[in-house]
Order: sequence, then C-alpha cells, then structure tokens
Amino acid sequence: MKTNTLRLAVQKDGRLTEETLGLLRASGLEFESYGRKLFSACRNFPMNIVYVRDDDIPSLVATGTVDIGILGQNVLNEKRAEVKKLLNLRYGFCTLAVSVPKESSVSSVSDLAGKIIATSYPKSAARFFREQNINVTIIPIEGSVEVMPSLGAASAIVDLVSSGSTLLVNDLRLLTPIYRSEAVLIANTQSIRANRSSQRIRELVTRFKSVLSAKNCKFIIFTAPQAASQKLKKIIPSLTPRASQAQTTDSTLEGVVNEEAFWSMLGRLRALGATNIRLMPIENSIL
Repeated sequence: MKTNTLRLAVQKDGRLTEETLGLLRASGLEFESYGRKLFSACRNFPMNIVYVRDDDIPSLVATGTVDIGILGQNVLNEKRAEVKKLLNLRYGFCTLAVSVPKESSVSSVSDLAGKIIATSYPKSAARFFREQNINVTIIPIEGSVEVMPSLGAASAIVDLVSSGSTLLVNDLRLLTPIYRSEAVLIANTQSIRANRSSQRIRELVTRFKSVLSAKNCKFIIFTAPQAASQKLKKIIPSLTPRASQAQTTDSTLEGVVNEEAFWSMLGRLRALGATNIRLMPIENSIL
C-alpha cells in the first residue's frame, strides 16, 4: 500500500459497509471491494481504502495509521478518540437506548437504581446513568446483549435500536433513548492540516457533500401557463424555462427542488396551473 496517498478506513463487514461503499462509488471513486481484501487502491483518486473492524477505526484515525475513517457516531461516542468529525453522512441511522422486558414493572429510568444493566457500550451507558444520578451496575457484553434479561443476567440493556424488530423478537420494549447515531466521516487532526493530505480530504468532503445534496434534491419539470411563471419562481427559485420553446400560452419549466419540501408545495403548483409534473433523481449536486 503506497504511503503517499490518502488512507480511508471503513467497516469491513457490518451494517454500514454496503452504504459506505455505495457512497464512495457515487462520489466517483473507482475501486474493487470483493472477497477478503484488506485494502483497495482507488484507480482515479490518490487514496487507499482499508477494511477493518468498526471498533478499530477511531484509534487508527487518532494515531495517524489512516488519515480518515467512516464509522457510526455510536462508536465514536463510545471510544472518545482524539479525532476531528468532518461530516454527518445521513445513513446508518439508529438510536442507543435503554430497553427492558415487556412485562417489567420498570416505567422510568429512575426505577433502574441498584439494577444490573447489560451493554456493549459500557462507557456510554455509564456516562448516561451518571448524568441521571442513578446508581447502577454495568456489565459489558460482547454479542447478543438483548438475551441478557431473559437469562436473568440483567434488568435492562443499553443497545442500538434501528427498526425495533430485535426488541420485539426478544420481548423487550424501549424505555428511553440515550442518543441518536448515523454514519460520520472523521479525520486525523494532523492529516487535516498537512499539505500532503488536507487538499485531498477537502476534495473528498466536497464530493460527499455533492452526493448528499443530490439525495435530498430532485430535478422537477412541468408545464404551466407562461403568465404564472413569476409566481411559480417564488415557490421554486431555481425554475427556468426550457430553451427553444414554441410561442404558446404554456411553457415547460425545470429546476431543482428539495423532495420533502416538494410535497408541501404541490398544491400551490397545481393551483397556478402546473401539469405533467415529473420528479427525477439527480446524481450529484455541487452547491
């Protein structure tokens, strides 16, 4: 692996892997990621991708073994490594939460005083209960934390919750969230200042932001009366008429719109005579 290239650590095999590799490819990076490869060299960007355990990414970035890393905020919160967070990546959403058995008499966090809590996030759990001034016993567990209450080993667990299906399967209910998590990009504090790597990191961040902007935006095209064009532009400022249109009372307008905002403005567009409205994906959006 060349040492004069940027080094990015990603999760080798886990819940973030597929979307992380998808983000990299959507950002225009070309590389191979099959089998048991330990690293991939990008063919069109000076960067090597290193595949590791997610728990190892904070220390690898902090020590400068790699320049940057993509991991869950939950891991970063637990490890508390000296790194710089550069960007929230808007995928891998989940919540670290306290959960108890469905039939438990526990109705609030304070009811757990003096109880045993099983978790794979002992530092985060200890920090939470300390901030709540609740004295509990934390037992660190690697693996299936959710079975601990049914085995009688704990009164509650602190673990990640995404869809909630794992809680249902194990007859658990969410008691309270601790914090929300998503995939994030982090950097070594020296790498973001070094001439060798800082410019490449900035370029990579720009690429990621472009992809993330495009995920939230859609290309919109519709037909509307020319007389309504100015009012329509007040709703969607990016609207422009398609070139070389015939001289008619209607015109075809196109622009970029936030997908979530679109649904709230749809009624106003129609009231101004917009028809044949189409939304289409955008691959990249550099703002």
